[in-house]
Amino acid sequence: MTTELPVFGAGIWHFATYKDRYATDGYGPEVGLLEQIDRAGAVGDLSVVDLNYPFVGFDGTLGDVRAALRRNGLRAIAITPEIYTRDFVKGSLTHPDPAVRKQALDLLHEATGVAKELGCDYVKLWPGQDGWDYPFQVDYHDAWQLALDGLTELVSAHPEIKFVIEYKPREPRVKIIFPNVARTLLGIEKIGLPNLGILLDFGHSLYGQETPADAAQLAIDYGRLFAIDVNDNLRGWDDDMVVGSVHLIETFEFFHTLRKNNWQGVWQLDQFPFREDSVQAAKQAITFLKGVHRALDVLDVEALAAAQAKHDALAAQRIVQRALLPSLLDD
Repeated sequence: MTTELPVFGAGIWHFATYKDRYATDGYGPEVGLLEQIDRAGAVGDLSVVDLNYPFVGFDGTLGDVRAALRRNGLRAIAITPEIYTRDFVKGSLTHPDPAVRKQALDLLHEATGVAKELGCDYVKLWPGQDGWDYPFQVDYHDAWQLALDGLTELVSAHPEIKFVIEYKPREPRVKIIFPNVARTLLGIEKIGLPNLGILLDFGHSLYGQETPADAAQLAIDYGRLFAIDVNDNLRGWDDDMVVGSVHLIETFEFFHTLRKNNWQGVWQLDQFPFREDSVQAAKQAITFLKGVHRALDVLDVEALAAAQAKHDALAAQRIVQRALLPSLLDD
């Protein structure tokens, strides 16, 4: 019996123009916010998008953003505040200067207000500049306490909306203060607020040498898996490649874990198609995810559970392959 398809979403940056330290002029012409939304709408299967804030380079109104979302049949599921830019090179919530920490919190409160106005489900916190680069650079106790205190102040002020921490082992800092699922859960449990959880980025989990399915299960067991982003990489860097392009079986295991636990959230793309057509990259990713969904419907979960009870790796692989591989061809 086929279950209903999940809701598909994407970070709006999927449809932007990218730069790196080599192509400093970008891999294409600049794409404004409204055009990014139009490109997301052109995918056809997307229902929600995650928007960065502030809307850099955009001189329109929030009404213009609402109108663009409406005409494309999209909803803003999240706001991602940009607390990782030049103002925060020494950190946002953990910056050594109290004035900069206040600036970061002011931005976070402002972004949360925008999220509420747009009817978002959550505010995504990616503290990419919060951490350290060298031994002895920071007092680890103090940095950790600043992170927890800042999050407590923010999250407790807005109990009507969820907040998610997107953990990542490194980049841009050599060490980010929330590097993995275990430390992130430790901080969340220490704070103890019900509206603070995890956004598990599949690529960040790979890059951090986790097993993404195991990380998801741990977050679910603590009731803190609020959202996911999916992509792929070669495990040596956060490449943000098209989902399923490298780690086919681990991606399937990840979604099997979500299905097994009746997790009902959005299947959201966090891809950076530097050299590819952004609309086509999203379409291809969703085609793959639909195949994964079909495979979950036909997977022999009883036989798989029996194989797992015996730790029988070969039997488990046969069962998974029989479900997954034919399902990817049924497009």
